[in-house]
Amino acid sequence: MSEKIYVGVDVGGTAIKVGICNQEGELLQTYEGPTETAKGTDVILQNIAQYAKNIVEESSYNWEQVEGVGVGIAGFLDIPRGYVKFAPNLKIRDVNLKDYLEDTLQVKVLVNNDANVAALGEAWAGAGKGIDNCVCYTLGTGVGGGIIIGGKIVEGFAGMAGELGHIAIVPDLEAIQCGCGKMGCLETVSSATGIIRMAKDAVERGDRTTLSLVENIMAKDVIDAAKAGDEVAARIVNRAAYYLGRSMAVMAVVLNPECFIIGGGVSKAGDFLFDQIREVFEKYTQNEAKDGVKIVAATLGNNAGVVGAAGLILRA
Repeated sequence: MSEKIYVGVDVGGTAIKVGICNQEGELLQTYEGPTETAKGTDVILQNIAQYAKNIVEESSYNWEQVEGVGVGIAGFLDIPRGYVKFAPNLKIRDVNLKDYLEDTLQVKVLVNNDANVAALGEAWAGAGKGIDNCVCYTLGTGVGGGIIIGGKIVEGFAGMAGELGHIAIVPDLEAIQCGCGKMGCLETVSSATGIIRMAKDAVERGDRTTLSLVENIMAKDVIDAAKAGDEVAARIVNRAAYYLGRSMAVMAVVLNPECFIIGGGVSKAGDFLFDQIREVFEKYTQNEAKDGVKIVAATLGNNAGVVGAAGLILRA
């Protein structure tokens, strides 16, 4: 019997990345092509299908070995139907992506949120390999999230489960409005955007900080300054870590995961950030919910999306 393979597609605003995985989650081959968002919905859909075809045709495998194609996409989805209600970064609205791809590729297709898919990738073949219950955070422009329980993605009835960045955790007196329109979301303080905002606010207030010498402040600048002993930068990083740790304490008693996995650009701060998160988690989590729980860095990097998308088929 020939080896079965699983194709994963990670649809981004600029590029579409495709991968082939085996049953163990090993990434065997990748392919990448432009999304061509400006050319409209039809071209984007055609590109997704064509790139999935290309990777198989350029490999040593054939379509008879493809068990299915999984797709991760950012946006508001009807996950069971594979229906894209609205994908802002792609300007796609009201498209049944699953039906289109199944008609075009003649294989099983599953569609899910990009953060869920990245979480599944880490749980299947990354930092959470061998762990059936984990919660994943992605600290980038926003705070993305995904929840894996019993080896499967937790989606909720409307597909909104795992929106960790929109946990309203910052107290009212400290809260600012999030991009989602609500006040006090985790994303406002623990994302790269949140860290940059707090740094710029400090500079504008006239706080004594080396960040005032940086022309275009990035999250890495703040973290590097904090590591170098800048007290203002250290307070900003500590605040980001504090609310991450508090949110994990909440997740621990709701879901009792074995592992929290943190990825995204901000996670590159390493143990300087992670040790602070662990300290807060330890302080605010009940013993029974924290015993044996690990807080670790993601390991798949930019490949988490394609691996997790392929995993949608195997874990279905």
